[in-house]
Order: sequence, then structure tokens, then C-alpha cells
Amino acid sequence: MFRYAVNVGRKRVHNEETAGALLDSAERILQAEGLEALTVRRIAEAVGTTTRAVYTSLGSKDALIAGLGVRGFALLAANVAALPWTDDPAADLVVAGVSGFRVWALDHPALFQVTFQQRAIAPPEVRERFEPARLEALGTLLERIRRLQQSGGTGGRTLQEATWQFSCLCEGLAALDLRLAATGREPDSTPIWTDALAALITGWQATPRT
Repeated sequence: MFRYAVNVGRKRVHNEETAGALLDSAERILQAEGLEALTVRRIAEAVGTTTRAVYTSLGSKDALIAGLGVRGFALLAANVAALPWTDDPAADLVVAGVSGFRVWALDHPALFQVTFQQRAIAPPEVRERFEPARLEALGTLLERIRRLQQSGGTGGRTLQEATWQFSCLCEGLAALDLRLAATGREPDSTPIWTDALAALITGWQATPRT
């Protein structure tokens, strides 16, 4: 009985390690060659394992994409959550975009593609699998926007409105950054992000809702 329990534990750890290695490989393939190259067989070959190991650890290709989505949102949430808090809620929100979202997107362009660009066209069952991770990542942003809202810094806009505008601006800036990176042009976009996000917040305060 005891021996059986130990073996089960080792198998679970092995599967988690295998799944992690497979997701690492999938992210690299997706970044280098695009979604079309992301097949179960290709990933298995890259890791030096069998397609059966991929199916056992992660499941189908859809499950693999869901796993990448979960990883992407988890990393984004961790990036934002690790940022410090100050006495300036507006500055903290700008930092969440510049040092949180921007850094994450540039470090993980393939995951940005899965979480923000492919999610809308992914099958419903795939979206459902990484929805909890998306909500967790969104929650880290909501904390900062809610704090700004409570100080009157969103000009009477609802939490949903302010979050939507801020998120859209971050997504658009990241998409442009990654397009430039794909052409070999990688200027430091930190000042652009800072100006754009600060201008959005200043605009909220300058044009309050009545």
C-alpha cells in the first residue's frame, strides 16, 4: 500500500515536469514558426519523447494551446503582482502597464499571441480552460484601477470602462512592439508606453463623467 502511494507521487511529479518541458518547447515553436507548426508530433520530437507522452501529459493540440494560455496569464499575473505599491495610484497603474504588461509581452510574444490574439477564435472549450487564469491576471490589474477609481482618478468612469480602455491601450502598444521586433527594429518603447498610459489617466481626470 505504502509502496503504491510513493509510486503514484513520483508519477505525478514526472508528469508535471514533462508537461512543463512540453510547454517550453511549444512556446519556442510557436514563437519561431507560428501556430501552423504547433503540432503534437513536432513538440514530441523537439523534447525527444513520444506523441503518447504529449497526450498523456497535456492532451490534444487544443489542450496544449489551453496550457499555453494558462501559462501566459499566470506569468502576466505574477509580473503585475510583483510590482511595488506607492502612495500614487496613477503612477502605480502606469507601472503596471509598462513594467508589467509590456515586459511580459516582450519576453513571451508567443504567449501574448495565444492569450490576446488567438483567444477570440479559439474553440469554446479551449477558452474555458484558461478562463480562471485570465480572471486571476485581470484581478491584479483591477486592484490598481479600483484604487485609482476610489481616489477619483478615473473621472467617474466605471471600473469596467476604465479597465477596458487601459487593457486595449496596453494590447495595442504590445502588438506594435512585437511587429517592430519581428522586423529587427526593437527601440526602447518605455517612454512611449509611459506617455500613452499617463495621457489616458490624465484624460480621465480632465474630462470627468457627469
